[in-house]
Amino acid sequence: MPSLDLTFHALSDPTRRRILSRLAQSETSISDLAKPYKMSLQAVSKHLGVLRRAGLIQQRRQGRVRTCRLMGQPLERAAGWLVEYRRFWEGQLDALENFLAQDTDTKRPKK
Repeated sequence: MPSLDLTFHALSDPTRRRILSRLAQSETSISDLAKPYKMSLQAVSKHLGVLRRAGLIQQRRQGRVRTCRLMGQPLERAAGWLVEYRRFWEGQLDALENFLAQDTDTKRPKK
């Protein structure tokens, strides 16, 4: 099972995130994935290698055509990990909001 480190490393690059967005629509050939980019097919293949090692994509060969498809499990694990930190930050922001509300109430002029 690929680690969260590999997942977040793969997601750290905007080209790889755009590739994943494209693959979220449908399975796609490598040549079609490479079309929008001003880089060599070899460079795109390196990005695909990072995504594959992270478990985010699966490649297969259909005759002469190599295709890729999105694999959601690593994204699900990453999302689960982030949810824990979201709860933390929401709690921190709620505490700040309560503090600011109390501070504002004490500074209001008496009528």
